[in-house]
Amino acid sequence: MARDLLVEHREAGVVVVTLDRPDRRNAMTTEMTASFGQAMDELRSDPSVRCVVITGAGGAFCSGGEVSFLENGRGAGFPELRYRMVSFYRTWLQVRDLEVPTIAAINGQAIGAGLCLALACDLRYAAEDATLAAPFTSLGLHPGMAATWLLPEVASLAVAREMLLAGRTVKGSGAVQLGIVNRAFRREEVLAEALRVASGIAAKAPVATRLTKVALAGGGHASMEAALLWESAAQPATMTIEDLLEGLAAERERRSPRFRGR
Repeated sequence: MARDLLVEHREAGVVVVTLDRPDRRNAMTTEMTASFGQAMDELRSDPSVRCVVITGAGGAFCSGGEVSFLENGRGAGFPELRYRMVSFYRTWLQVRDLEVPTIAAINGQAIGAGLCLALACDLRYAAEDATLAAPFTSLGLHPGMAATWLLPEVASLAVAREMLLAGRTVKGSGAVQLGIVNRAFRREEVLAEALRVASGIAAKAPVATRLTKVALAGGGHASMEAALLWESAAQPATMTIEDLLEGLAAERERRSPRFRGR
């Protein structure tokens, strides 16, 4: 049974994953980490899933790794600690391995590894008053969970340097201008807006959507030529399935398409 995590399958292939430890600002416990990894495995193998929304219970998105996890690790040797941290990182970053689009509904604080979880999603919508920070060096730690990759990829190297070196804290409303989040809303509207976008994504052709996500992974193609080579294979692939006919028919008949993923 999942611990500290809720997985809710909603209509039309939208799934909401909620970090459920509000009394500790949804800190990443050992139990929650195991539950998250199991959930990602199940979602990855479920063809009915079309979009995944990740959020936090209560007033926080995620405050990062549990402090006791860091404190208890000090007695271990370097090889053991390295193995433990790599396992932790990879479990949470499995969200990037999902073939369907993912959305972080940042309803409150997103700190450290919690911010990295949000950055690992394809889209981010935040509460205007949410606090986003990566205070690793303030705790005496080197950044972890691919923070030194994710922040430059999502925002810019300049933003990454200011947040990771200078400890800049950003509010959700300001994070839009920095490129960290796509849009910001009032706290009580964040999940509803994320679900609205998720429903729109889920209504689109699933094969075309999954292939488009692959095309944009890792910051997109290395060159325009690489993009042309990919698209010259991926676009014809979608031209051979029934969803194209359905999309064209829906456009002609001025109705919403009913894509079946085949």
